[in-house]
Amino acid sequence: MMEKANTSFHYRIDREGLTVEELLRDEWKAGKKTIHQMRMEKAVTDTAGNPVDWRTPLEVGMKLVFHFKDAVSSYKPDKDITVSILFEDEHIIAALKPAGMAIHPDETDDGGTFMNAIMAHMVTTGGAYAEHIHRLDKGTEGIVLVAKHPIAKALLDRMIEERAITRIYHAEVDGLVKRMRGTLQYPIGRDRHHPTRRRVSPGGQDAITRYRVMKRGEETTYIEASLETGRTHQIRVHFSHIGHPVTGDTLYGGSETADGNYRLTAKKVSFNHPFTTAQTTIEVK
Repeated sequence: MMEKANTSFHYRIDREGLTVEELLRDEWKAGKKTIHQMRMEKAVTDTAGNPVDWRTPLEVGMKLVFHFKDAVSSYKPDKDITVSILFEDEHIIAALKPAGMAIHPDETDDGGTFMNAIMAHMVTTGGAYAEHIHRLDKGTEGIVLVAKHPIAKALLDRMIEERAITRIYHAEVDGLVKRMRGTLQYPIGRDRHHPTRRRVSPGGQDAITRYRVMKRGEETTYIEASLETGRTHQIRVHFSHIGHPVTGDTLYGGSETADGNYRLTAKKVSFNHPFTTAQTTIEVK
């Protein structure tokens, strides 16, 4: 466990008459436990460090600072690995996870994973909190969103659940896909005969993948896919089910590649920023 640090962020009031209570409870829908703890700790101050009354209407333009004294993540910083940071502000990091790297360690003290690299990055600026919002399979490369404080984590988690974050993937799949566009809507469940594999199953969870063909090669097709649901191995399972497994994805019947990796990239994420409301698009070039 890392030493305690005072994780914080700044916020500018943009609506006349809004109170701290209303901002946390109604606008951001922070949990009751979080709100109670922040109130008891007088964790919302002005920029001079003076506690702000939670029920007093605030003026437009007033700047607040939200403090999280005990917000600490358990990932050990691993300075021996680095990941490319594509976007960062006070609330969010978007970073590029390489193929072959796990998102997080199986045990707290393990290193070598994406979150260990992110925590090493956080330590350079005195940060102690970072939590990933979604996962990518170990063999999938691409963009992962990380929250830098607990309120961002809660808001981004809800945005994922409400499908308010668009995630675009690029993949190379075996064979020539006939239709230029399509929707794959097949429920996905666990494969009883394999510890990690998933399969299309009538009793599984709803799963929807939309795709379009970008180009066709001699023996493979390059597709762009978007997820309306985020099931484990969803793109891999769906395209394998229709006879076009991701190239290199031998777990699901894909042809082998020279480097042993399969060809699937989380290419782009788009969302309305939960704190600035700005339309935000992050893309792997």
